Amino acid sequence: MREVTSLPHDVTEDEPVWIPLADGTRLAARIWRPASSDDEPVPAILEFIPYRQRDLTAHRDSMHHPYLAGHGYAGVRVDLRGSGESDGVLTDEYLEQELLDAEEILAWLARQPWCSGRTGMMGISWGGFNALQVAARRPASLGAIVTVCSTDDRYADDVHYMGGCLLGDNLSWASAMFANNACPPDPAVVGQRWREMWIERLTGSGLWLDEWLRHQRRDEYWRHGSVCEDYGAVRCPVLAVSGWADGYSNSVFRLMTELEVPRKGLIGPWSHKYPHLGEPGPAIGFLQELVRWWDHWLKDKDTGVLDEPMLRTWMQDSVPPSTTYEVRPGRWVGEPSWPSPHVGPVCYPLLPHRIGGQDEKTDPSELTVESPLSVGQFAGKWCSYNAPPDLPYDQREEDGGSLVFDSPVLEEAKEILGAPILDLECSVNRPVAMIAARLSDIAPDGSATRVTYGLLNLTHRDSHEHPRPLQPGRRYRVRVPLNGVAQAFPPGHRIRVSLSTSYWPLAWPSPEPVRLIIVAGSSTVTLPWREPADSDRSAVVPFDESERTPPIATTATRPGEQRWQVSRDLIDYVSELHVVKDSGGTRFDDIDLEVDQRVEERYGWKGDQYDSVRGEVVSTFSFCRSDWKASAVTRTVLTSDREHFHVHAQLDAYEGEQRLRSLNWHRSIPRDRV
Repeated sequence: MREVTSLPHDVTEDEPVWIPLADGTRLAARIWRPASSDDEPVPAILEFIPYRQRDLTAHRDSMHHPYLAGHGYAGVRVDLRGSGESDGVLTDEYLEQELLDAEEILAWLARQPWCSGRTGMMGISWGGFNALQVAARRPASLGAIVTVCSTDDRYADDVHYMGGCLLGDNLSWASAMFANNACPPDPAVVGQRWREMWIERLTGSGLWLDEWLRHQRRDEYWRHGSVCEDYGAVRCPVLAVSGWADGYSNSVFRLMTELEVPRKGLIGPWSHKYPHLGEPGPAIGFLQELVRWWDHWLKDKDTGVLDEPMLRTWMQDSVPPSTTYEVRPGRWVGEPSWPSPHVGPVCYPLLPHRIGGQDEKTDPSELTVESPLSVGQFAGKWCSYNAPPDLPYDQREEDGGSLVFDSPVLEEAKEILGAPILDLECSVNRPVAMIAARLSDIAPDGSATRVTYGLLNLTHRDSHEHPRPLQPGRRYRVRVPLNGVAQAFPPGHRIRVSLSTSYWPLAWPSPEPVRLIIVAGSSTVTLPWREPADSDRSAVVPFDESERTPPIATTATRPGEQRWQVSRDLIDYVSELHVVKDSGGTRFDDIDLEVDQRVEERYGWKGDQYDSVRGEVVSTFSFCRSDWKASAVTRTVLTSDREHFHVHAQLDAYEGEQRLRSLNWHRSIPRDRV
């Protein structure tokens, strides 16, 4: 990555900036803009998220907002109501109040004397979500958006549920926000009222996991903020971005298909990161791409962005299985539209333990599997947040507890782009059951690299709104879409489809063990084969080298730690996945503030006792400056039995060594066919 110290415009930074809202609330902001903007107004680009612009995202923010400012924009970073130093209490994601606040902020920005009256929104994850949601509300000044690692469907394609299955990340993400909401505002900014603001947040933010578990099917709660409910509401241009190691790549395909406005899609090999910071690599000059995007839509310059393919994706080459990659080898390919004329789906029968030829026929036969709970321990995260070490490992152990269908050895190189789809004829012996489906690249040595996967709660086979129990023994036809992907398979390799009845802890298991019968000969897999286009090499203009402005100065005060450990006791059959995400201690030199954060996740079970499944997340945050110290410890435990989910949560907040607040929650939530 190249650090850029000379920019077209000198940059001035305003912090703190207080943005007043109609109800008297003040939101804390930091604004980078050209020094000349007082006399030559510029468009403003808003990033609106709850992750504390003064400290937790300050290092990251300093690498791209000043870059945009140096290219003629006001980079505006605002903390949501109830986060950072902003007033109020944050009680959930993407609330109506949040979207109203965003509209007020955009209107305020457009009125500033240094603003040209034109605005954009950008963001990754939360900021990508609300950029898309605000675009659907059509604020007058909003000229375009950039949405990175986000979704248009909050129920079917987000961190909470997948295919009607409860994701393990629902627990870890709820716990992350539980910890974030327990962080204090900085007294150096808000003064003596910091303690009053903090107590209000500690007691008022609530237990989000409880709320999310009470909406186990697609209802009005999830429809709110889901742009897929009305794509036509979005009337400004959209640049949608994600990565194959991220959890949100599917939405890029849907947005390209469904939106009616000028739109571009970009999917690289990355995890949940901006592409200029992309891991696995290669990272790209994404900030240069942003400048070209904003110049076109907010300054009316012809930068050629509309001349490029609608969808640019990184076609991944085959790699050995690993939990981390520094770089994913491959190449950029471009599609003129989506669906693409270069992609043709081909349907293959699933025959006994093999993928048959396209037109091959056999008599139907039954294949049975009842997977152990250990299937899934090498699945990695639903979304790779850190890149290392949360990617899936060799799937051979997972395949030992699964039904496996292998293709013949490939005689020539093949590649897929899009979503493989399984059409299965099946039956189960329980009223509630799930299928986890995986597509893997099998090397000549037998190692299995997972390429993509999909989940389906079979009670959701017809509808996420109205799940229906299964009749044991009855045959059903179900469709299981896998996540979209771009993957090349070399000659000498095979393609494998694997099916299991558990995938823990990526997905919460069914209420009890399930025996699944697949009818081979009447079940199929459809692969989206891509024929390399003649224009592959010329259609995608090479990206520039990744650039950034020099980040703010920080000093490490304690080393961090990353751990991903699977253990199994063969005496009492207790197993556990132990994840440590310890960021260590960091002093932000410019504000003399030390921040320390550590998160531990544990996912355990005993043998095949489904009522023993347990997830626990413990987070510790501390903030320290000279004679001021505030810290918070949160703990969330999720267990279940056949009828209920059980949540226990604790929050302890300390001012110095004295405990300021101690709160406990105990909840039991009925399982709704999950």
